Amino acid sequence: MNIQNLIASKVKEGFLFLYQIEIPIVEFQATRKEFEGDITVVVFPLLKYTKGNPAEIGENIGKYLIENVSEIKKYNVVQGFLNLVVDDAFFINSFHSIFTNSAFGFENPKENEKAIMVEYSSPNTNKPLHLGHVRNNLLGYSVAEIIKASGKKVYKTQIINDRGIHICKSMLAWKLFGNFETPESTGLKGDKLVGNYYVKFDQEYKKQIAELVSQGISEKEAKNSTPILLEAQQMLRNWENGDEEVVQLWKKMNQWVYDGFENTYQNLGVDFDRLYYESDTYLLGKDVITEGIEKGVFYKKEDGSVWCDLTDEGLDEKIVLRSDGTAVYITQDIGTAIQRVKDLKDVGGMVYTVGNEQDYHFQVLFLILKKLGFDWAKNLFHLSYGMVDLPSGKMKSREGTVVDADDLMFEMTETAKIISEELGKLDSYSEVEKNELFKTIGLGALKYFILKVDPKKRILFDPKLSVDFQGNTGPFIQYTYARIQSIIRKANFDYSHSLSGFELHKKEKELIKQLALFPETVQQAAINYSPAIIANYTYDLVKEFNSFYQNVSILGEENHEKKVFRVQISKKVADIIKQSFSLLGINVPERM
Repeated sequence: MNIQNLIASKVKEGFLFLYQIEIPIVEFQATRKEFEGDITVVVFPLLKYTKGNPAEIGENIGKYLIENVSEIKKYNVVQGFLNLVVDDAFFINSFHSIFTNSAFGFENPKENEKAIMVEYSSPNTNKPLHLGHVRNNLLGYSVAEIIKASGKKVYKTQIINDRGIHICKSMLAWKLFGNFETPESTGLKGDKLVGNYYVKFDQEYKKQIAELVSQGISEKEAKNSTPILLEAQQMLRNWENGDEEVVQLWKKMNQWVYDGFENTYQNLGVDFDRLYYESDTYLLGKDVITEGIEKGVFYKKEDGSVWCDLTDEGLDEKIVLRSDGTAVYITQDIGTAIQRVKDLKDVGGMVYTVGNEQDYHFQVLFLILKKLGFDWAKNLFHLSYGMVDLPSGKMKSREGTVVDADDLMFEMTETAKIISEELGKLDSYSEVEKNELFKTIGLGALKYFILKVDPKKRILFDPKLSVDFQGNTGPFIQYTYARIQSIIRKANFDYSHSLSGFELHKKEKELIKQLALFPETVQQAAINYSPAIIANYTYDLVKEFNSFYQNVSILGEENHEKKVFRVQISKKVADIIKQSFSLLGINVPERM
């Protein structure tokens, strides 16, 4: 039992003894720095259960705790706050259990517990991954790792949007203007090559609109009747009808993109357990509509279209099947969700990592799945996130003004290189070691900058600001980890044994208290689907360690037992930094 749980149970016991009243909860807060104490009981809420002076109630409970809890050494009452001083032996013993537990904070999956599927990335195969995809991938991957660490089985997945008019636009532009270019002949990654032709299509489309407008056709009519658009629409119909030539071109160009994506994913450090393709799933869900009509979940209009009435739930009516029998996008999502549970029988919930512009779509999807009677539908969550902006402004794929994910990662590595070389200290590194370090720092800066922000908030991403070795940044935390590794390398003595019987420095206590919060932090981050909770906990831990480092001698301590203990604390802080950063998908360097 941790100290807070122990004190809570004893305060309840004491209140019952003193006032003959049972209280449901005990409120705690950190002891303010100007008062002596390790943990503070907030007395004011207890006035709901008994009348009296808060200071007097605090005194009575304080005396009871001193008599009945051996771990509490003394107390003081300041107005309605009971500040408790916990015995050093408790902290030393508590730290020993933390130090010897290599999996501290991580839970193993419980037997027979349902798995969670986390979907992220889900790109279109007509362009490379861009800055928006970077936030999506980092969030989805990190949330999956955090849920896994909290004690659940996780499947990471994506649905690749590999069909539709946007794909045909790239295909047609390559066919018309490509001169048989390939990734091999151009030296370009496949996704970049295909993306270039998506931009080329848009340029030609606009040119043709201008030509038609100059001939006296209205702009609205021109937009719908350009030869290149009509040809792309015909290509989509040919693909849907299985035209061999179109299908072969589609397969070839999509493979270029898949290969390009895989390269980007490897560099970004994300992975997937299972892939779904829209070309396989776009017809799913239509059979469910028939069942839904029979259950009264859907109804058919006179024109034959099928709808779901969600007005009682404060939403609109939603079409799920057009009058010509073709599916709409939500139909496919209904079918895909059901298919995933059929494919993986142990899935009992899903997390969809999709931008906040789709908030309403997922409200509707989850509600329809609940109405259809699927038990797992209550465990669906939309991990909604805000846009990522750059100081230069908005991005548009079709105009070629997006910030390419590969270019961004390269720029981050280059920025890390410039700043690291300015700081010096790299003389002993080989070129290979330097390049690996720059990549670790650059990507760490990018990932931390994005993940430290609550997912719901919009981000203004500044690459140079993120690669700062001071403040709440990835490199600052990485530097602290490397500093601890240097201490450990210099500690040429055995520091593995348990210790007791000495007085703790205040800074040691503070660090132990911060370390002890790690398991609870992992659980909270999983419950809230928020890597920001892990990121900001790690920053607080690093600040606490740096304060300890500046105020307490570690290797220079004369008392050998204390010196061993301080190396142990330093080692455990480094372990938790590394574990926390692993949940964020960030690597840590052994030296900087």
